[in-house]
Amino acid sequence: MSWGVAAECPKMVDYLANTEINSQRIAAVESCFGASGQPLALPGRVLLGEGVLTKECRKKAKPRIFFLFNDILVYGSIVLNKRKYRSQHIIPLEEVTLEPLPETLQAKNRWMIKTAKKSFVVSAASATERQEWISHIEECVRRQLLATGLQPSTEHAAPWIPDKATDICMRCTQTRFSALTRRHHCRKCGFVVCAECSRERFLLPRLSPKPLRVCSLCFRELAAQKQKEEEEEEEEEEQGPRVPGQPAYLAGAVCGASSGDDDDSDEDREGGDGDWPSRVEFYAGGVSWSSFHS
Repeated sequence: MSWGVAAECPKMVDYLANTEINSQRIAAVESCFGASGQPLALPGRVLLGEGVLTKECRKKAKPRIFFLFNDILVYGSIVLNKRKYRSQHIIPLEEVTLEPLPETLQAKNRWMIKTAKKSFVVSAASATERQEWISHIEECVRRQLLATGLQPSTEHAAPWIPDKATDICMRCTQTRFSALTRRHHCRKCGFVVCAECSRERFLLPRLSPKPLRVCSLCFRELAAQKQKEEEEEEEEEEQGPRVPGQPAYLAGAVCGASSGDDDDSDEDREGGDGDWPSRVEFYAGGVSWSSFHS
């Protein structure tokens, strides 16, 4: 892991933005990613530091190279360290939220990188290195939000639960995975589910322009939410525009049920959905995977 002077002294960012040494460092990163990577050089962009972190992937944890710029976080797969990288990913820092994770016997020095499109867990080689990464990223996020006038992101994609976390479907709790029975992931909650419990598809605009695989429980919740939003829109159209200065409760001529009446919102959960917690905090819980399906 190496940090430039700008990482230790934020006031140096503006000074280094148009220097030759900064341009050379960014060009070296672009060269390592080659033609498969996107151009990284932009006016005002500064490379603050780089290092190898362990990223928890679906199958197993893998080393990934990370580069922290003053406005983006870049990471990719290592083909030949400091020579060749691939699978470049670029994350705008104004979309990033960090969540430190508790220490366990099996996993240490971890934290979660959360964005609206993707969230994942990484770990550092030491507690000191973890703290350096977190403090530098959070400072860059703070400065980027200040510069853009944007508000911190409040919606984040759920991290995928690793395949090794469970041998059974986390929805029906009946199907056991094997070489012939594949694992699938719900794109809404990140749970590991069987094919039968993830037949449905739902449009999640933050993640993809195409409908994505979701589990049975998330599908019902999403469908109910969409129906409620459509009913509220229809009600607003029927009531017509409000007169400026008129209280909301006087708009329109029809008085109906209050918006707090949620019919069947928590019902109709037959099958095994009630047997498994719908929003278990796997990563923050600090407990072993097996305890969730013993």
